[in-house]
Amino acid sequence: MALRFLGIWPNTPDDGSPTIWLEETTGDLIIQSWKADQETLRAAQEVGSVPGHSTDVPDHETVIRLPANMLQFIPRTENAPAHTPPSPGTDGTPTANKVSEDQ
Repeated sequence: MALRFLGIWPNTPDDGSPTIWLEETTGDLIIQSWKADQETLRAAQEVGSVPGHSTDVPDHETVIRLPANMLQFIPRTENAPAHTPPSPGTDGTPTANKVSEDQ
């Protein structure tokens, strides 16, 4: 596995700080951050995701809270402006939303 360090919480102390790496073979992000609290989990479950999808978090997954100032370290593609969230592709991987010329 080839990881590339992307960034760490600015002005971090010596331990326990949100950090982001890029897995260079797959393009996956590896994220260390704060565990979401119960209030955040409940709110995420209330909002949900796609119709019919369970809001339960499986044992092999977790929900984290990534501080907003860490977004600067997440790579962007030319076709995905920073303000446009990704939409799921047909194979389950994120794809960029198309931005209309009116925007």
